[in-house]
Amino acid sequence: MRIVQVDDAGARAADLRLVRDIVADGQVICLPTDTVYGIGADPFNSSAVDALLTAKSRTRAMPPPVLVANLDQARSLVADIPTPAHALIDAFWPGALTIILPAAPHLGWDLGETEGTVALRMPDLQVTRDILESVGPLAVTSANLTGQPPATSIGQAYEQLGEAVSLYLDAGPSRGGVPSTIVRWEGQRFAVVRVGAISVAQLAEVSELAGADVFPAIGTAGSSEMRAKP
Repeated sequence: MRIVQVDDAGARAADLRLVRDIVADGQVICLPTDTVYGIGADPFNSSAVDALLTAKSRTRAMPPPVLVANLDQARSLVADIPTPAHALIDAFWPGALTIILPAAPHLGWDLGETEGTVALRMPDLQVTRDILESVGPLAVTSANLTGQPPATSIGQAYEQLGEAVSLYLDAGPSRGGVPSTIVRWEGQRFAVVRVGAISVAQLAEVSELAGADVFPAIGTAGSSEMRAKP
């Protein structure tokens, strides 16, 4: 286990090489985001995803979302980005909005019981996007044990996760501290799964201009919308 200090304004080449090596080896990292600290792993490596879920004491019934560096990475993971979803992306990415969309059929990954969807977010923190640009999209969930508060510092993350994480990237206290808002596209409307840093009123203002309504969603334990997201 290693703890490395990073600058939230951008990643150093040596740090990126270290992260690439550890992620490629199927290990779990802890990284800063613009909301709370998260733990991440290669979404295309089933053993790495298992290690990620095990670190949180979480089952496959609550699969992790995926963080992306840019819109091109997001497009590569979904079947389609409808116009209303583009409107939310334009308004709130990078930022604290997670969008659940139908996953591209060719991915061949296994994040758990996703019901054919993928939850995507582009974080508003340069060092995080640098990492994602370097290693590719990462399966990332909040850095805490299931049922405990999300970590807003590397110390809190280590207290909960310890040696289950191979590399901790410390960028100081989380800038936001409030998890992302989660919406799910349902074909003609957005279902608000969790209200976080972005309000329902903010979502509705943008989505209604794009011709889509926003409704609350009723989730059940084990469904893809109940994932814990940073």
